[in-house]
Amino acid sequence: MARYTGAVCRLCRREGEKLFLKGIRCSSTKCPLSKRSFPPGERHRISRKLSDYALQLREKQKVKRMYGVLERQFRGYFKIAARAKGATGEILLQLLERRLDNVIFRAGFGLSHAQARQIVRHNFVYVNQRRVNIPSFLIKTEDIVVLKKAKQDSLNFIKENIEISKERMRPNWLEVNPAQLEIKILRLPQKEDLQQPVQEQLIVELYSK
Repeated sequence: MARYTGAVCRLCRREGEKLFLKGIRCSSTKCPLSKRSFPPGERHRISRKLSDYALQLREKQKVKRMYGVLERQFRGYFKIAARAKGATGEILLQLLERRLDNVIFRAGFGLSHAQARQIVRHNFVYVNQRRVNIPSFLIKTEDIVVLKKAKQDSLNFIKENIEISKERMRPNWLEVNPAQLEIKILRLPQKEDLQQPVQEQLIVELYSK
């Protein structure tokens, strides 16, 4: 499966805000965005007013990079959202938030989306007592997500992640039991549950052209 393998800090600089793609590094003084707030590339040092299309494109790119989703899969989510009843943009964000790797990240079991995706891929995660190793798996209300492994020592790094991320605000739609490495889905996520501001209407306008 294709995935981005370049320097992720460049992505934050390109979007002009922290996307928290490198875990605790993003909150430290080592974050490149704190030192170089301009986009990568010499030509981007000159400030220019963005067109409507450029604003729409940048918002789409930002959201894609936040969740670690490439274009084809992101467009697939949009098509599902466009066919569903309700506001297309909000449903799109809900689909992205419902991804299993995102749930692991939001619960603090992973320090970044990339690490949370790796946890899922390495067969640590069980949903309703069934092992799931697909990061894009969509959770539902009342689902129970548990992390377990035959050798408990292999879960020590996850416990360290929980300790590191304990100050991070966990969303209200998740009930997290750190001691049991268990997450219960209380309800489906809403736009107000997002920890970063997103102008989803710009994405809808971009794909509606």
